[in-house]
Amino acid sequence: MKFWFALFIASSMLFFNGCSSDKKKTEEKSEKVQEEVKNEKIVLQDITGKQIVVTPIEKGFSFEGYEDKVVLVNFFTTWCPPCKAEIPHLINLQEKYKENFVIISVLLEENKSNEEISNFMKYNNINYIITNSIENFKFAQSAGGVKNIPLMFLYDKNGKYSTHYVGAIPEEMIDADIKKVL
Repeated sequence: MKFWFALFIASSMLFFNGCSSDKKKTEEKSEKVQEEVKNEKIVLQDITGKQIVVTPIEKGFSFEGYEDKVVLVNFFTTWCPPCKAEIPHLINLQEKYKENFVIISVLLEENKSNEEISNFMKYNNINYIITNSIENFKFAQSAGGVKNIPLMFLYDKNGKYSTHYVGAIPEEMIDADIKKVL
């Protein structure tokens, strides 16, 4: 019985705390781009090739093409259990607020083809944007560095930082924060 309780506690901690992205490759990539990201425009690319120009502004970012929308930036990987667990919640939120809200998921994995990500999106019925490019790592550094995933940042319609979430977060909490900035 003690074994099962300990296993439950350990797995719960992993789920609610998120996955560590402190892998050696990520650290090496982070060091390489850290100095390049101070006030530089970053061009993210979704899996269809559409570009999203992200520009640092005072206390946030502007997301070209998504002006006047609340933006939820979701840093994730496809192998992270809490990242996968939040997908249905993100789908619900994107559908609920589709007129005034956009989710931009930023993949923090190397060597994933757009075809692999497209299949991942189809399998999970994802209705929001996923970016897949080397610039994703620059954006992660520009956002303050990403040590654990999932990590999400909520920005208001003017691109100003509103709040952030580390690990698996209840949909209702994100929903309430979206309502505040709409």
